Amino acid sequence: MEAPLFQVDAFTDRIFAGNPAAVCLLPRWPDAGAMQAIASENNLSETAFLVGGGSEYQLRWFTPVSEVDLCGHATLASAFVLFERFGVDGAVTFDTRKGELSVRRDDEGLLRMDFPALPAKPASSPEGMLEALGGSPTDVLLADDYLVRYSEERAVREVDPDLAALSGLGARGVIVTAPGDTVDFVSRFFAPDLGVPEDPVTGSAHCTLTPYWADQLGKNRLHAHQVSRRGGELWCELRGDRVEISGNAVLYLSGSIRF
Repeated sequence: MEAPLFQVDAFTDRIFAGNPAAVCLLPRWPDAGAMQAIASENNLSETAFLVGGGSEYQLRWFTPVSEVDLCGHATLASAFVLFERFGVDGAVTFDTRKGELSVRRDDEGLLRMDFPALPAKPASSPEGMLEALGGSPTDVLLADDYLVRYSEERAVREVDPDLAALSGLGARGVIVTAPGDTVDFVSRFFAPDLGVPEDPVTGSAHCTLTPYWADQLGKNRLHAHQVSRRGGELWCELRGDRVEISGNAVLYLSGSIRF
């Protein structure tokens, strides 16, 4: 099989920033092992695979080591490729393991994703997690990921985790977050069990961060930075049990693969 492959930097308006994702359009589904091998070969935090046409596609995401249920930046990258390279106009709908997801492009070119809200609840910290993160966090909550709050942005930037100690916690990953100095909130995300030591920008984590900070700050529209080394910018809005997560994307690479 031969298929087009694109690499897109998501949640940024310039290359070499944001979160790189591979996007592969397929005429039909191969077996999962082939997709996992491609994702491992790409060695990016996620590779998105699409099958469909028009404005409706099935979408699956793979890290270098496993398939995942939800990925924000690779969804944004997929929509960007369909808008820019395949003539999809206005909006696209994806059928995924997390249900139906949609992405629309507004008049200013911003990509707006409609995702499920995943609120976190207070939780006990698993043994060794806080020691692995360091610093002095103030709260621990749990949804699909652990959410660990710090009091200030500097503390989040200074987190230097023991990644081995963050493995096997029973959650997808660990979000660290704090109020932002110039935005509403900042975050970082670690998922060593998925083969992603630190994810540069994590759209799906904002399904949990958005309801949390909407409650903390008393407003539904929020501006966020993920303060990884590459960094990324997101605009988030809580809409009942849904979250709109918006950002930009830029194309870095296009080509084709044979497998």
